[in-house]
Amino acid sequence: MSRSCELTGKSVMYGNNVSHAKNRSRRRFLPNLVNVTLMSEALNQRVRLRISAAALRTVEHRGGLDAFLAKAKGPELSMKARLLKKQIFKKQQEVAA
Repeated sequence: MSRSCELTGKSVMYGNNVSHAKNRSRRRFLPNLVNVTLMSEALNQRVRLRISAAALRTVEHRGGLDAFLAKAKGPELSMKARLLKKQIFKKQQEVAA
């Protein structure tokens, strides 16, 4: 299981611990990932995702998972999220027609 957000692509960053004496040692900055279950209104089903806390706030701000995925760019989404976006788009087209 990779340490990256399935919706935003936020992943591990690397940097230095710097002591008072300016000694540097490598460290990792891990994203704040949480396992959540989000509801898709278009598909009328729940979806389990591993996303960052910041992504969860953004999903709520944009009005739900469907609205978030509608605006999201493909390359930053995981394969699972891309498939979900495609299914939601297809379902919305069926409802509109």
